[in-house]
Amino acid sequence: MKLLICIIDNFYADEVEKQLRDKGYRMTKLASSGGFMKKGNTTFLFGLEEDDLPALRSALKEACAVVEERKQRKNKQAHRYTSFLLDVKDTAPLFLTT
Repeated sequence: MKLLICIIDNFYADEVEKQLRDKGYRMTKLASSGGFMKKGNTTFLFGLEEDDLPALRSALKEACAVVEERKQRKNKQAHRYTSFLLDVKDTAPLFLTT
């Protein structure tokens, strides 16, 4: 099991969430302002099997392209989103409570 952490510009966030939910992806959405990766970003957490990763990444790119086409402009940022893939077994010790 893998955890994909995807930090996406708010320019894309609503459409990405809608399209991925429509495709059956389950996610946790964390809104943020300021701090990491500047302000105006949304963080999505996806739990998935490694075999499902290419399809999810393709769906993310497709959703971003739809936003750019619909709004008839490209975002001025170099990247649409930043993602990190973690193995869930590696994160277990991080969540200890006392």
